[in-house]
Amino acid sequence: MNPVTLEVCVDDAEGLAAAIEGGAGRIELCSALSTGGLTPSAGLMHLAATAPVPVYALIRPRPGNFCFSPADIAAMTGDIAAARAAGLTGVVLGASLADGRLDATTLGALIGAASGLRLALHRAFDLVPDIESAVETAVELGFERVLTSGGAPSALAGLAGLRAAHTAARGRIAIMPGAGINAGNVGAILSAVPVSDIHASCSAPAPAADPRALAFGFASPTARRTSTALVRALRDALPA
Repeated sequence: MNPVTLEVCVDDAEGLAAAIEGGAGRIELCSALSTGGLTPSAGLMHLAATAPVPVYALIRPRPGNFCFSPADIAAMTGDIAAARAAGLTGVVLGASLADGRLDATTLGALIGAASGLRLALHRAFDLVPDIESAVETAVELGFERVLTSGGAPSALAGLAGLRAAHTAARGRIAIMPGAGINAGNVGAILSAVPVSDIHASCSAPAPAADPRALAFGFASPTARRTSTALVRALRDALPA
């Protein structure tokens, strides 16, 4: 099998360090992974720019759907500028129409603002009603990579969709499986879909928070942290 790059999503400085120590080949930098990931702070972007691997900032201004208002788009444009100013490799974008199709107009505007940065498309792709058509849109817009679970809650459950996306891509764009991937199941995914990239959080439950922080709502009882051991185990399960 060909070499596979492991991308790890992290949402704080500790997670960034753990992912790099575990051997991640690329970082998706976020905040608030508990809500699917939001745009990281400018300070975290600047810190991540010193990493020895490529770092892409997620550009998502709020939780919820991916149908963005003009105010959302203005905020995202500013966040893209912050990623560029920090010296990051690229940005991760996504936008949807009400029916789930990719919003090519909004994406085109964001891509214009991201000139000079590399581009990945996030899991807004998993809401599309037609995978083949969405792949064509992503190719036409100039994305280099699509993060997707094949339209299912997990990559393992979405193998049919992942295969459809990979077939439609025809080598023009990378299809990167993500959602629920770990060292124990990545082999089954790679056997079904010969991809060059895998995305995972490699997270484990965080130690119990200070009860006072929980009482005031400053911490979540279900918080998770990037695990160096889980990153390393997944990396070691991939073709070298």
